[in-house]
Formats: sequence, structure tokens, C-alpha cells
Amino acid sequence: MKTFNSGKYINQGTYKSFQPEHINRTWQLDDMELMHLLGQADRQLGRLDMYSDYIPNIDLFISMHILKEATQSSKIEGTKTNIEEALLQKEDISDEKRDDWEEVQNYIAALNQAIEKLDALPFSSRLIKQTHKTLLTGVRGAHKSLGNFRTSQNWIGGATLKDATFIPPIHDTVGEYMSDLEKLVHDELNYLPYLLKIALVHYQFETIHPFLDGNGRVGRLMITLYLVDQGLLKKPVLYLSDYFEKNRILYYDNLMRVREKNDLTQWFKFFLVGVIETAKSGINTFDQVLKLQKETEIKLQTLGPRFHNAQKLMEYVYQRPIIDVQKAKEITELSLPSVYKLLSKLEELKVLTETKGSKRGKQYVFKEYVNLFK
Repeated sequence: MKTFNSGKYINQGTYKSFQPEHINRTWQLDDMELMHLLGQADRQLGRLDMYSDYIPNIDLFISMHILKEATQSSKIEGTKTNIEEALLQKEDISDEKRDDWEEVQNYIAALNQAIEKLDALPFSSRLIKQTHKTLLTGVRGAHKSLGNFRTSQNWIGGATLKDATFIPPIHDTVGEYMSDLEKLVHDELNYLPYLLKIALVHYQFETIHPFLDGNGRVGRLMITLYLVDQGLLKKPVLYLSDYFEKNRILYYDNLMRVREKNDLTQWFKFFLVGVIETAKSGINTFDQVLKLQKETEIKLQTLGPRFHNAQKLMEYVYQRPIIDVQKAKEITELSLPSVYKLLSKLEELKVLTETKGSKRGKQYVFKEYVNLFK
């Protein structure tokens, strides 16, 4: 790492762009603190991954992790939709908040689609482009060459190139840099540890900034895709956007530190601390979910003949913890009066809570469950 050179600024006439060095090369680790953090991160990631094996219906809970990731990743870009709002239907969102809400929904769709496509399509520029297209379709930035690498210069910070905080490489070199990045990902003879490899890939992707818009969200989404693609996680249960959002200044400072001072080691340490803290938080959340599940099951058992239909509703709300009367009717196949009675009973048991403000009649939220992900 001591011999690492991040790149150099090249005069492009009226501005200087940063042209990074290629990253598909031989790497040598020489920092014991970094090695210690890497061991801790591997261990915590393994502990988190174990939950994929022994939590029944873990996919129900993963949707909430994705929802939290979507709101936090979008928050870094300036959107203000929270988890409760993200759970609502479009018609229940006020006009001034609808653009933010749609960006969060797109992030959820992009991540879900990308994970599904990993079965047939490797982690690649093609997958990244498809994900970018889903991310920006129909929202702000939709006019900025969806699903295609940029063909003009972009910049980070400032209103123009003149006052930009950082200017990525010129557009003619984007394809070359992304090809190099992809080669590193799939080079089995490159023995850089997986977690450091994705930390390096994330840094390089953000430095290349290959799209005109949406680079931050795609770059953060790539971390989870890589971990699943390489088999470090069986299920997509680790998301770093919350950590990056809480440490936003450090996140940007550490990325710039690599470019300006060639200090890749500090970026690696910051990234690994994020993996450790996020994995521990995920483990704690799953423990709390299991505890809540047991407590809720005990409450449902007091419902007698309504128990089976109550279970059907709970299966749904673990995946999407807000439900209206019509959806409850559809799930249980009960008459409307029977549905109202069942929902009323779940309210009495303090399992569900009626929410206000819906334009489509009564809605109920599984508030204790939502709070675990806030």
C-alpha cells in the first residue's frame, strides 16, 4: 500500500480532470491494524450471514433492510423520505414529497432487480448499467442518459467546472477504467481480500463517476451486490448507506484523501469499521426481530379461531408493515365485517396501530417492527 499512487490531475484546457491509476494490479498489505480490522470484519460478516440459515422466512425481513437502505442512500443525495413515508402508496404522499418518494421506490426496485439478475448475470458493467436505468427511470436525472456511461464531462460539488470540488476523468476514458475495475472483480489470481477488493472498487467507481447522475446510489448499491455475488453473504443483509450517512463528512473526506494523499489504507480502515458496525447492528436487529416475533405469536394465540387469519396478515406485514382494509380482505378472503373485527382485535392486542391520513380508508401499521429498523 505504501507504493500506491492514486493518479494525477491532467490539464484539459479550462479545467483539470483527475485521471486515476488502474486498480487491477498486484497488492501487498503491510499494516497490522488494517489486518486486525479485516479479521474483525470477516468475523462479524460471518455471524450476520449465519442468520440467513436459521431465521425462518428471512426474505420477509430482508425487504425492510432494503427499505432502510433505500431511504438512507437517497438521504445522502438530499431526499427526505423516511421509512414510514416510503411504506405508503403513491396517492397517500403529498405532491411536494412525491419526487423524493419515487426516488426511494426506484432504489428498492433497482436493488431487488439486480439481486435477482445475479443468478444469470455476473457483477459487471452490464449489470451496473441496467441497475442505473431502473434507478433513474421517471425521476430527477431521468434525462441524463439512463443506463449508459457518460459522453461528457461531469463534476462533484460546485455549480460549474470552475468551482467544482472534484472533477472525475474525461468521458473518453470511462470505458477503459470500468473495464479495469471489472477485471479486478473477476481476477481470481488477484488475492486482495474480498472486503478490501469491494472497498477499492467502491472508491474507484466513485472516482470514475461513470454516469451523469446517480453515481453515489449505484456505487453504494454495488457493495451489497458484490458481497452476494462472491458468496460472502447468502442473502443481501448488509447495507452501508446508514453508516456513510451518519459519517457523511468522513466518508467524503476519506475518498478525497486517497486522491490527494494516496492514502488508501485510511479509506480501507474507514470502510472496514463500517462493515463491523453495520454487521453488529444487523445482528442486533435480527435478534430483536426474533424476540418480537415470539412475543407477537403469543399474542396471536389468544385469538382462538381467528389465529390462522391473523397469521396470514402477519406474514404480509413482516414484509410490508403497513396494511389497509382492502389488502387485509384480499389476504384473508374474509368478509369486510370479519376483516374489521380481526384488525380491531390486533389493535386491542397492540400488534397493529391505526394510522391517519390515508386517502383509501383505514390503514394499520406494525409500529414496533418498523421501529426496529429506524
